[in-house]
Amino acid sequence: MFLKVFVTPGARRERVEVHPAKGGEGGTLAIAVREPAEGNRANERVREIVAARFGAPLGKVRILTGHRSRSKMISITS
Repeated sequence: MFLKVFVTPGARRERVEVHPAKGGEGGTLAIAVREPAEGNRANERVREIVAARFGAPLGKVRILTGHRSRSKMISITS
């Protein structure tokens, strides 16, 4: 499974919102995390949140693109 994710690091509160696509299929997951974007801490927290939300082990959640960007493509393998 592939997910489009938009991340807001350094937020006051963690939250997850689903923004559906205009065509009906797909969409974007907007995730706000408290961790800063330094030292890969925000990316690791995003992986933890996605793994918990989809019931997947952390090792099965990978960031494919956007390691240094707020827009990311994430893969969840089974």
